[in-house]
Amino acid sequence: MITETVEWTPDATDEKSYYIKGDIETTTQEAETDENVVLQNERDIATHVISVDDDPSLNPWTFRTFFIGLGLSAFGGSLAQIYYFKPQTVYVSLMFLAIISYVIGLAMETFIPRHGLLRYLNPGPFNKKENAFIIIMCSAAANSALATEVLAVQRLYYNVTPNAGSSIFLLFSSQLLGYGIGGLMRGILLYPSKMLYPGVLPLLSMFDAFYRDGVEARQRLKVFYFVFTAIFIWEIFPEWIFPLLTGLSIFCLAAPNNAAVSRVFGGSNGNEGLGLLSICFDWQYISSNAGNPMTIPLWAQLSSFIGYILCMVVFVAVFYNNIWESQNFPFLAQLLFYENGTVYDQTLIMNSNYEVDPTLVAEQGLPFYTGTWIINLLSTNLGLAATFTHLLLWNKDDLRAAWTWMNMDTLRSWRANFDWKFWKHGGKREVPANTEDLDPHYREILKYPDAPNSWYLLTLVLSFTVGLVVIYETNSTLPWWGFVIAVLLAAVSILFFGALYAITGINIPIQTLVQMIAGYLHNGRPMANMFFVLYSYNTVSQALLLLRDLKIAQYAKLPPRAAFTAQIIGTLLGAVLNYVLTNSIIDNQREILLSVQGTNIWSGQQPQAYNSQAIAWGGLAHQLFSADQRYQWVPLSYLIGLVAPIPFWIIHRYWQRLRMDYYYIPIICYYVGALGVGINSSVVSYYMVSFLCQWWLRTRYPRWFVKYNYLVGAALDGGTQVMVLILSFAVQGAAGKAHLIPEWWGANQGGNYDRCLSL
Repeated sequence: MITETVEWTPDATDEKSYYIKGDIETTTQEAETDENVVLQNERDIATHVISVDDDPSLNPWTFRTFFIGLGLSAFGGSLAQIYYFKPQTVYVSLMFLAIISYVIGLAMETFIPRHGLLRYLNPGPFNKKENAFIIIMCSAAANSALATEVLAVQRLYYNVTPNAGSSIFLLFSSQLLGYGIGGLMRGILLYPSKMLYPGVLPLLSMFDAFYRDGVEARQRLKVFYFVFTAIFIWEIFPEWIFPLLTGLSIFCLAAPNNAAVSRVFGGSNGNEGLGLLSICFDWQYISSNAGNPMTIPLWAQLSSFIGYILCMVVFVAVFYNNIWESQNFPFLAQLLFYENGTVYDQTLIMNSNYEVDPTLVAEQGLPFYTGTWIINLLSTNLGLAATFTHLLLWNKDDLRAAWTWMNMDTLRSWRANFDWKFWKHGGKREVPANTEDLDPHYREILKYPDAPNSWYLLTLVLSFTVGLVVIYETNSTLPWWGFVIAVLLAAVSILFFGALYAITGINIPIQTLVQMIAGYLHNGRPMANMFFVLYSYNTVSQALLLLRDLKIAQYAKLPPRAAFTAQIIGTLLGAVLNYVLTNSIIDNQREILLSVQGTNIWSGQQPQAYNSQAIAWGGLAHQLFSADQRYQWVPLSYLIGLVAPIPFWIIHRYWQRLRMDYYYIPIICYYVGALGVGINSSVVSYYMVSFLCQWWLRTRYPRWFVKYNYLVGAALDGGTQVMVLILSFAVQGAAGKAHLIPEWWGANQGGNYDRCLSL
């Protein structure tokens, strides 16, 4: 399905249907002569939307780069950890950091004199490579490390407080392990054109608008500023003044007291309903539904849309047929419940060693999940398993390249050329004789010294060694062999799910898979389950983050060694800040974090949920999920997922006119459970925007698509996220007491904003 010439329209198999003159591998210079080109594949997008030009004279190694980068990394890392313990979860936006760094860089360029010693503070115009360096550093720092979640659960629920040294090294090893593995897979998951990383295209399109000279660049910049300002002002309405705009449902307004209407058509509040036919006017939720709808490829959008339709049908069928006693519990929820519908008290089934006691479980009874959450687990497992089969069927040649090094000749060559003085590596690379087939952006990067594989290998070895020591120093209860299995599982997952993420922009989390495996490997030990998830699921997440940011560097022509340096500094700084703030907040807000409801300022919802999942999978996997048990189909769904893509592949092989290659089975499977949590009123608006941009605008007005689609997407994301951040602190209680708009018809503060019945 996904080859070097992935088709984007149903009739693209016929050469005559291509709008591009000549070969589809046309270079940027040739393609620019045709303003009406229709972008058909990843290479077209990467060379038309983003500038391939490079100016080697631009210097990213400036004082200004490190001053802004370290400052914003500290800000982003601190803010991310504070948000982790807030009742309103907000993520620090990469687009927001990009805009702020650009503004600060311009200010330093404008107001700092350039004479004398001050020229080191202001060496000249703030350039794109400086900005890219800063963004990559901030991106690595502005995350709440999963290891702090483990440390928080240990302190809050197990009364275990690892020493500062062990905790810091736990953070370092778990954050950098994925960097080492992901870095070694750059040749497969980063350099090829087909590894597009659609999510970064708005950012790079914005960069081009900021830094290109000429009339056209100024025109694009005006469009960016106009859209940014317009959405910045508009977001005040759905976010604060007129929250009904979050989900406008005619059915809810017509039947405000009907429970069935609320479950199916409601969706403006968390865990309210499925949001069928609701219209959302809040870009924050439209863009966060499955990524910016203006950037995800059309065929991926179509597959997820099919999954959403199936999700609504399956959820309603499960609930109203009372499968798994679903009607005893809320329609949408993620907690564990007693059979009578009250919240399950997990502390009553653990002994003094914080291991699950079978006698106490017999007294309390086994917990229940809501039926819709079980479907969410099932569909995630289907999507995970289907990814392996799908990629092996459609992308076997691409994946085979990942293992070409496993032959005696290559290993002998490595041993012969190995130099333990890795810091003296010159970074020279063998440039292929024929560079025309290379990705044009990668071809430009070849002129710079590489961050060699030995650097990433050293990062992997050190992280692995430190992690092996730390799991014993922190009383994790995870044995060494469990740690090794977690890392090996992560390495295989990075190859498959990294390819899925790079091609489609959609990330399927592997948390349920590794929780299940850990549950059976380390039965009765919830804490071991948490550490297993940390060194497997988090390793995959960090690898994808590394590869995404390296793609930003490749598109921006930032030298590889600068990108490596930025990522390592940002990761280490962010980890230290995460740890310091976690301890401070737990010390001062412990009782609130342990309470069920929390306050409007602090909440322990995230460590509570992580701990609950560890109890269910780590302590009760055999009783809940094994054969003949209540939720046996959750693990069995992996077997179904493995065979799900095969019929579609067979049909396409013999009846190609049916275009089965246009449906991405892992995405369809995954989205069958996608409405199991959160605000769902944005689904209709999301697909309206996606089909408008990725089909109508791309095919009918290709020139406008090339010039403005990703730029406008960047402006919408940036303006929205800046306003959301301001409102979070100013009126929504992220920094103190909330100041909601007084109640009126468009702001139903006493219930659901769309006026559906509160269940």
